[in-house]
Amino acid sequence: MAKPGRTYSVVFSCDSGGFDERVSLITHIQSLSGLGDFLKPLSFDVLKPAATHGPVIVVNQSRWRSDIIILHKHLPPSVIFTPPNFHDSANQLKGQPERGLDSQDYDFTLASVLADLYELVGKPVIERLRQLNVPEKSRVWWCPTSAFCSLPLHAMGPIPSDQGDRLYFMDLYICSYTPTLSALIESRKPNPQPESLYTPSLLLVAQPETLPGARGEIDVVQAVGSPVTTLVSETATPTSVVAGLRDHRFVHFVCHGLLETGKPFDASFELHGGNLTLLQIVRSQLPAAEFAFLSACHTAELTEDSIADEGLHLAAAMQFCGFRSVIGTMWAMADTDGAYLSKYFYKYIFSESSGRRGVPHYERSARALQFAVKKLRRKRGVTLERWVNFVHYGA
Repeated sequence: MAKPGRTYSVVFSCDSGGFDERVSLITHIQSLSGLGDFLKPLSFDVLKPAATHGPVIVVNQSRWRSDIIILHKHLPPSVIFTPPNFHDSANQLKGQPERGLDSQDYDFTLASVLADLYELVGKPVIERLRQLNVPEKSRVWWCPTSAFCSLPLHAMGPIPSDQGDRLYFMDLYICSYTPTLSALIESRKPNPQPESLYTPSLLLVAQPETLPGARGEIDVVQAVGSPVTTLVSETATPTSVVAGLRDHRFVHFVCHGLLETGKPFDASFELHGGNLTLLQIVRSQLPAAEFAFLSACHTAELTEDSIADEGLHLAAAMQFCGFRSVIGTMWAMADTDGAYLSKYFYKYIFSESSGRRGVPHYERSARALQFAVKKLRRKRGVTLERWVNFVHYGA
């Protein structure tokens, strides 16, 4: 994997001379420091540590062969063989039409997708996790490919239960996502700047002029009990935000998230005087980064015509550039949900209740999101797509 900040562009012709040139150039790149594995498949011994803190579920979708592979730290990989229609079924689920926020038609469509996803993926995965003696309430990581990069695996269901309540996959397990196994491994490496024993500093970036619900969310975040640096309106420019990111462990964005069809690197946050793009974030050097809350639309959504296997979106970009844990959204969000979710999220993450002491704050974020989403689910008038929207990436 290339080191951050270094870009390699390689163009080859198709004749025999081009092949020789390719081999020579790849050999040269592999001779450079830190690039010995360039274009080489990583060994299982290198990738296995991804499952150190819980199972990683790789959903491989291909027209040639599809599998579900569960990596477990104490066991060999466990393979779930998929039915012949697995590839086409996933594409059909991904292709379901969107109707907009709080649309009854879309809520009905999403409910159908979640139910079909449970039969296709959730049911066999739960059965296998139980066979592997993975207890409920454990953390699990989804590593999806292709169409599954755009499907809410964390919310599959409802799951049959004797309890009476509707249960979804996230009620059984604490779910996170990762774009690659390597990204998850990187997110767990020791921080060169060890976490403070005190509440981490937080950078709040907000554009309330275009978001009616943003003022309430700003008030919530400023009251979390952590040292907060606030960049609002004209003070929140791409330059000032990048500078602020370098000096804070946590960041909370309250602004519009924008997608560019066919241009994944142009996905951006709408700030004052310009947009902060995915490419600018990836190129940033952020040694103190630990956690990012992206309270903006489309931050964990792939752009149309992007390479689906890459899982390239704003949440993944934050993880790639150094943030160990990230919360994003799979589609448009209701801006009033930001304040409500943030209230319960930070209440959980900054609580020193039994069982959380000594756990880095960013490692609490997946459980904190589950706690906050459950509160949002119980709020009167909240539709299915509003709580399914929020996802966790990283450690």
